[in-house]
Amino acid sequence: MGKRNRRGFDFGDFEITKREILASISIIAVMLLIGAMISAKISQHQMDKNEIYNKAVKIETQELFQYGMDTNVGNAFVFGDLKAVDTVTYPEIGGEYMSVKKVKERYTRHTRTVTKTRTVNGKSQTYTETEVYWTWDAIDRWSEHCSKVSFLGIEFDYGQIYKPSEHHIDTQKESSHIRYVYYGSDTEYTGTIFTSLKDKTINNTEFYNGKNIEETVKYLESGVGVIIFWIFWILLTGGCVFGFYYIDNKWLE
Repeated sequence: MGKRNRRGFDFGDFEITKREILASISIIAVMLLIGAMISAKISQHQMDKNEIYNKAVKIETQELFQYGMDTNVGNAFVFGDLKAVDTVTYPEIGGEYMSVKKVKERYTRHTRTVTKTRTVNGKSQTYTETEVYWTWDAIDRWSEHCSKVSFLGIEFDYGQIYKPSEHHIDTQKESSHIRYVYYGSDTEYTGTIFTSLKDKTINNTEFYNGKNIEETVKYLESGVGVIIFWIFWILLTGGCVFGFYYIDNKWLE
């Protein structure tokens, strides 16, 4: 804790004067005012989006899904299974995947300079030395994905709905310093899309994996954006105040 004196508080590296404390209150007030204005805009944007979500059609059958695209029904939540129509793989790993990636890695020697501390004759000294370490570094990569997927029984191009994340499948060594690492995605997912049904297809589509329609609507209406903004803004305000305290503010004297 800083030591208090007549002028303010002494923290060793810097001193906070009473005038700086008074000035910082103004900084905080201005930042809170700006934050409130931005937050109000975020909230209004969220309310506008919520209205769109509440008016969107909710679909769970193939017939209604196709009808919605044919008749330009507009915004819709559609729940169903997303499946790879044609699957991909690499012969050396087998299996079937919606997408697959192969990464060639080399076991590479690196050096870095590190600072260490030692005690000599009762005194602490710092010194540097070169440290050697090894890592597997990617030197080449390849990828494949299916050409078509189906959602609720209707076919679309790959990526038009969802590009799933890939998980580790296998690692195969060619030698002590070369290996191949394989990643792939599943062939089937269940979830909800929020999309615009028009021109006999889907547009501006987001896929919410593992969520039904009710869960998706609740997630989108959660208003988490305002919470994230205020966490960021409070941290930014604290940083501004600390920076103000840290600099030399002789102009206040």
